[in-house]
Amino acid sequence: MRTEPAVHAAAPVRNGRPWPRWPLPAAGAADALLDVLHSDRWSIASPYGGRPTREQRFAAEFADYLGARHCIPTASGTAALMTALEACGVGAGDEVIVPALSWAASASTVLGVNAVPVFADVDPHTLCLDPAAAEAAVTPATKAIVVVHLYSALADLDALRGVADRHGLALIEDSAQAHGAAYRGRKAGTLGDIGTFSMHHTKVLTSGEGGAAVTDDPVLARRIEHLRADGRARAARPPAIGMPELVETGELTGSNRCLSEFQSALLSAQLPELDTLNAVRRGNARLLDGLLSGLGLRPQQTSPGTTARTYFGYAVRLPREEDPSGPTAAEVGAAVTAELGLHVRPVYAPLYESPLYGPATRRRFSLGPGHLERLDPGRYDLPGARRAAGSWLTFHHSALLGDAADMQDIAEAFRRVLARPHARAA
Repeated sequence: MRTEPAVHAAAPVRNGRPWPRWPLPAAGAADALLDVLHSDRWSIASPYGGRPTREQRFAAEFADYLGARHCIPTASGTAALMTALEACGVGAGDEVIVPALSWAASASTVLGVNAVPVFADVDPHTLCLDPAAAEAAVTPATKAIVVVHLYSALADLDALRGVADRHGLALIEDSAQAHGAAYRGRKAGTLGDIGTFSMHHTKVLTSGEGGAAVTDDPVLARRIEHLRADGRARAARPPAIGMPELVETGELTGSNRCLSEFQSALLSAQLPELDTLNAVRRGNARLLDGLLSGLGLRPQQTSPGTTARTYFGYAVRLPREEDPSGPTAAEVGAAVTAELGLHVRPVYAPLYESPLYGPATRRRFSLGPGHLERLDPGRYDLPGARRAAGSWLTFHHSALLGDAADMQDIAEAFRRVLARPHARAA
């Protein structure tokens, strides 16, 4: 059996020195929050106060930044994905193709609209959905493809758009980890029928919690607007002061998945700094790519159409395939974490093995005979996702907001750990 890597006799590389903090409040963030606090409106459902809501303002700013016609803020990235799926007509019994390597929400949101997530394998270089695997997973029950831009890579949108168009499927772009990235000059999130974003605490644009859906299609935008506001939509004209601005149209039943005015104001303050921070991460990632490649590690690649890269996480592959007897990703990650005081961990487990994906744990997903069998994760064993989980490591983008010396520390920690003897017992 394997043992943990031997403890290095020298002091840790980092030895307690701190890493850059995250989140970083932007200039004006505190004033923006105070402005909402002392206003007469904390929610878009509050009575009309004579001026646009902060949510409206952020929606316009984010749509302009992305080059999208419509932006509908939501309470979370999960809410954005669920409303996007339903807006595209996904419902009970439909199949949705999702990448096997992703965060749990890629599958749980499909479950949440009573549909069936179908896992497809990932590209071994980008870790994003493999277009050939996606096409092979299409059946007569398939309604949509959800493509996830993972860690720092953009998926092959040319090929995936082709798959969706050939089979008449909706293409939903999960850009929760790709704020500001671009594909052939267009911002991530604007190349599918709908793009979704998360503004969770960990993301490169954050309000603690929050999300957004974007689209160029006015019909889809109106459906999402209803789905996230209990079936209500903003009135075509401003109402009288003190009256509700949301109208009960009766068009579509929804749920309350609205972004608060505090979160919207915070996002408006943070958005102008996004590109500057992304550029810092990008520059440090290029430096780190060179340093780690020199140690025999392989940094994550992105698809050829990428014209601007965003780093939610830095991901690197260990030389496990060349030396299967070497330490596992979990072992190396734990040792590098001890050297750096920075959480370096394996990439996501395959979704069908994730403890966060358990359809049988909730009765609401038992829709009838045979449905739970269609959801059974035991149906899958995808080699690309399995190999990735055992040989790739990642760490949070905040470390990339440091300087060249910080990148040298990361490389030195990997050098030390990979150079150690790793005991094996029969």
